[in-house]
Amino acid sequence: MSEDPDCQVPLEVPVRPEAEPTRASRPTVRRAEPPRPPMGRGAAALVPGLALALALAVAGTAVGKEFPLIGGPVTGIVLGVLLAAVVRPGARLLPGIGFASKRVLPVSVVVLGSQLSLGRLVQVGADSIPVMIGSLAVCLIAAYGIGRWLGIARDLRTLIGVGTGVCGASAIAATAPVIGAAGVEVAYAVSTIFLFNIAAVLTFPLVGHLLGMGQHGFGLFAGTAVNDTSSVVAAATAYGPTAANYAVVVKLTRSLMIIPICLGLAWLVGRRDRAASKATVRPRLRVVRLVPGFLIGFLLMTTANSVGLIPAAAHHGLGELSVFLITVALSATGLSTDLTALRRTGPRPLILGGCLWVVVSATSLVLQFLTG
Repeated sequence: MSEDPDCQVPLEVPVRPEAEPTRASRPTVRRAEPPRPPMGRGAAALVPGLALALALAVAGTAVGKEFPLIGGPVTGIVLGVLLAAVVRPGARLLPGIGFASKRVLPVSVVVLGSQLSLGRLVQVGADSIPVMIGSLAVCLIAAYGIGRWLGIARDLRTLIGVGTGVCGASAIAATAPVIGAAGVEVAYAVSTIFLFNIAAVLTFPLVGHLLGMGQHGFGLFAGTAVNDTSSVVAAATAYGPTAANYAVVVKLTRSLMIIPICLGLAWLVGRRDRAASKATVRPRLRVVRLVPGFLIGFLLMTTANSVGLIPAAAHHGLGELSVFLITVALSATGLSTDLTALRRTGPRPLILGGCLWVVVSATSLVLQFLTG
């Protein structure tokens, strides 16, 4: 946080009496802390936007029960996007919408951990490794080659490649300081990834049904080919509860790949800077901060279920709660859609994002077929 220049008072600087200003002209320096807002005021600011997201989630859930093929989460994000396109949410709604889109989803993933056991977690994670590693490798290679062919800047194509191959906006946020990406490049990459997140949520369940995929097969497909965790959960939930559980485990295992990728990028950037004799100081890379907090919560919830702390009678209710929280988060994500920002990104990043989306999806399906 930058300091206020007006509050920087030099210390131990002698002032000659003749140069001292009069009391009337002397600037007043306020050292007292600003008054704190009344208790509960911060929470009250969340109410309007959060209430709107909840209302859309209720409507989306009702539509999802009538049309299970679409599902509540998909309906919620579509309703949010349509509403944001017609009436852009004002400043009064933004705090609650931001809270719902960023804070509610991790809670839903943690709750989803109550449906799994540690044994199942290890089995699914191990089974998905060949498809996951293969899809990620192909994505990064394609991002480099197609990005260079399109003339996209190195950092931007890196962000789009990592965002598509690993875990969407979270991977972009973790990678940006490592490579020293500019803020505008981060915005372009996030906008591009977000667009194809929505496309995946809307089309992947239909593709799965057309291909006759089973619950486990679609869970592996969604977990390895969709970008953000929210979109993975939304697409898989629309396909079925078993697919959702499977996809979440695959996606969380895939999210851990951001650690070796960031370490590798840090090494490459350091070598490049040394070769160019640059004195650029990069922020210190802390591996612990690369692990999402909700992943730890998910593992704790799964452990609690494995040792019998969560009664079997509560599983159905917790599953329904998780799906509803996902719908709330995605409804808020739809409301956060900035169509103007997407248009400003220009065609080339979108073309790269679209190519990578197709490449990763096709690679996931091919590898799944080859590995049985």
